[in-house]
Amino acid sequence: MNSKISASMMCADFLNLADDIRELERIKVDYLHIDIMDNHFVPNITLSPDYIRQIRRATRIPMDIHLMIDEPERHLGLFDFMEGDIVSIHYESTPHIQRALKALKDIGVTVSIALNPATPIYYLDFLIEDIDVVLIMTVNPGYAGQSLVPETLEKIRDLRIYLDNRGGEHVAIEVDGNVSFENARRMRKKGADIFVAGSSSL
Repeated sequence: MNSKISASMMCADFLNLADDIRELERIKVDYLHIDIMDNHFVPNITLSPDYIRQIRRATRIPMDIHLMIDEPERHLGLFDFMEGDIVSIHYESTPHIQRALKALKDIGVTVSIALNPATPIYYLDFLIEDIDVVLIMTVNPGYAGQSLVPETLEKIRDLRIYLDNRGGEHVAIEVDGNVSFENARRMRKKGADIFVAGSSSL
């Protein structure tokens, strides 16, 4: 697939958010990446369902909603999901991952599963039919501005081979964490399709 850019709204200027959104529309970014953190699954608290609703009033750019929260299946009703959105939940965040993925599928969004840097890709063995995207965390989630975990570059390559060998050619690979211009080129060569652009992409 063609490369797509998902702009991290955690890194936006909240005092001038409308101006930032107009600029993102002007340069035709593909998604707005919304990080939702609960201070349980990750050690931080960030954006909220109300933030998403406010952004919806300002733009038609689809959302790329990254739920870094425990037991996300219990909280899906809080969110203003729309067709065309990507919604990512973490494999590590729930003991009932297939139930959570099915709940997203029933809503009608593009279903994504996120993997932390040390989570093996073989954990996807029985999930490929349930997903549209795999989000590879190339830093440990929780904070912007972290250094790349070097091993994740080979993980991107291995994941592309893994998916293609198991009927998952349709599954896109998204990368999130220290996606600098240099790293983005390396990630693209390894097989990444969607790039979360944040503080490292300025």
